[in-house]
Amino acid sequence: MNNLGNCVLGVVPTRRDVFKAARKEEILSLTNKAAEKFNVKLAGIEGITDEGLLFRNEDVQKVASHLQANGVDAVFIPHANFGQEEAVAKLCKIINKPVLLWGPRDMAPKGIMDQFSDRPYDVQCGLFATSRALLSYDVPFTYIENCWVDSPVFEKGFEDFIKSVCAVRAFKQARIGQMSVRPRQFLTVKYNESQLLERFGVEVVPIDSAEVFDEIKLLMGKQDLLEEKIAGWKKILDLSADPQDSIKKIAAANLAIHNLAERYQCNAMTGECWSMLQKEFGINACFLWGSLTDDGLPVTCENDVVGSLTALTMAAAARGETPVFFADLTVRHPENDNAELLWHCGPFPQSLAKETPKPCVCGGKGQFEIKGGEITLGRIGFSRGEYLFFADKVKGVPGPKTNGTYVWVETPDWPRWERKFVYGPYIHHVVGLHGAYKRIIRETVRYLGKINFDSVE
Repeated sequence: MNNLGNCVLGVVPTRRDVFKAARKEEILSLTNKAAEKFNVKLAGIEGITDEGLLFRNEDVQKVASHLQANGVDAVFIPHANFGQEEAVAKLCKIINKPVLLWGPRDMAPKGIMDQFSDRPYDVQCGLFATSRALLSYDVPFTYIENCWVDSPVFEKGFEDFIKSVCAVRAFKQARIGQMSVRPRQFLTVKYNESQLLERFGVEVVPIDSAEVFDEIKLLMGKQDLLEEKIAGWKKILDLSADPQDSIKKIAAANLAIHNLAERYQCNAMTGECWSMLQKEFGINACFLWGSLTDDGLPVTCENDVVGSLTALTMAAAARGETPVFFADLTVRHPENDNAELLWHCGPFPQSLAKETPKPCVCGGKGQFEIKGGEITLGRIGFSRGEYLFFADKVKGVPGPKTNGTYVWVETPDWPRWERKFVYGPYIHHVVGLHGAYKRIIRETVRYLGKINFDSVE
């Protein structure tokens, strides 16, 4: 539904016209291999400029039009030799998308008197020139260090950049469906809708609870669709604790919210989960929210719109390869002073559950511990017009069993984390994502504008 992982990368090799040699072919071969490995669509400039290289200012607009017509999400500027920094900077300013800057490491000089025979490329020197030009044109960019063409440094940098690009696009195209209103006493999830739109282009779509109810009632008559959805859940979940009628209502609600998201072109949702569905249908929203998130539509609790924006951005950083989970910071570990319980009453995606014991649903709420390992926690916070995007790493650790969905995590210094969240501008809701994404979120923030990156370390 959300196409979180799709990416079109414009590839614009550049050279300096006075240099006699250019490493275009090996650069394009390397780029094609990386694109294939990481499922990236490329838009090159072969046939658009002489030699398929950018080295003249008069070609800038032609290249820009070509890339825009191909709907690129970012631009890769590999340096085939020194490069042409002015043309590159002008192009990237027009495109206004994330930029990846890199060039291959030069071979050792041979001590030949002729400069162009002894050092035919001078790639690194040109990278310094291009980076300065980009700064002069106020173009943010990501840099992979000057390395050999077969170095794992390039591949890792390329993959991380693509993840950042997907996160940037998701944030800038965010359209969040808000189902009903926040719980009355939850002042923590207040937000400034106009400011989100004016500052970041983030749109919020109010959806009345009556429309949600009508859509659910319509889907309750689609028996084939309900049975198909339930059969998928039963492959990994024990649903025996709840009446079959309740499970069917949850399945109908899942399909209904998908329909509403498609109708209003929403790529994330948030909803009132304390009473809306309980009063009308006798079901809880907890497992429902987790099932939707598992489907690729991030949904957050208690109408936390900014939490939903955080979840969408982080889910896109993972390119849909693993779902996010939406948690409360709740209690400190009884024995480990640096550990904390990430918990919510049942909305973590079921695909994250530990395999044993078999995860179950009880009262419409997930009841399972999720997998540990390395986890990145994130949260967008704001106060008095200042926005921050927090991201930092934790790791899963053993801890006491509890109800709902949960995982215990350890930090290097929990008191520092606690002070960070108490002093704000954050709240007790965080988004969890399995894997190392702190650096990727930091790069993402580079391209968002009017928001700064924050962490504990």
